[in-house]
Amino acid sequence: MSEQRGAYVPGAGGMAGSNLLFLREDEIRLAQNLLFFAYRDFTNAADLVLEELGFGRAHHRVLHFVGRSPGITVSDLLAILRITKQSLSRVLSVLLEQGYVAQTQGRADRRQRLLTLTPAGLALERRLYERQRERLTVAYREAGATAVDGFRKVMRGIMDETARAYLDGPDRAVRDSRIRTA
Repeated sequence: MSEQRGAYVPGAGGMAGSNLLFLREDEIRLAQNLLFFAYRDFTNAADLVLEELGFGRAHHRVLHFVGRSPGITVSDLLAILRITKQSLSRVLSVLLEQGYVAQTQGRADRRQRLLTLTPAGLALERRLYERQRERLTVAYREAGATAVDGFRKVMRGIMDETARAYLDGPDRAVRDSRIRTA
């Protein structure tokens, strides 16, 4: 099979197009493999740092989302992470005890627990980010702007509405997830 304008030729680096060859099962399986391996290697960049501290990926996720949304409530973080209160409590208690996360009461609702990163937490989150940024920067440069845009579209297509809403505005994502679970 030869590469035609708009057609995808497996292994030839062609573009997906009107003939939809990229939707064949072998192409979907390849995409699945790519996601698994990319996830493994992307997370491994941060895992090495986390391992030094006795932390795991759950700690990283908490640091990431608290760092992206300072003052986030515990209930909003639970909605984003989709984990149990018990699981979050286990991870959060370690981060609080070791001084990476600070917790305060809400002003309007004193039952709320608001989370922020401490200076040590900010430094650790930045260190983890920089390890993963290296991988993304290299990949983005090699792929080029058109591929990066396509990658974003595919990733958004894989995500559910709540995740897309978070990316479009964290407040909306939390509100939408509460409506969905009510």
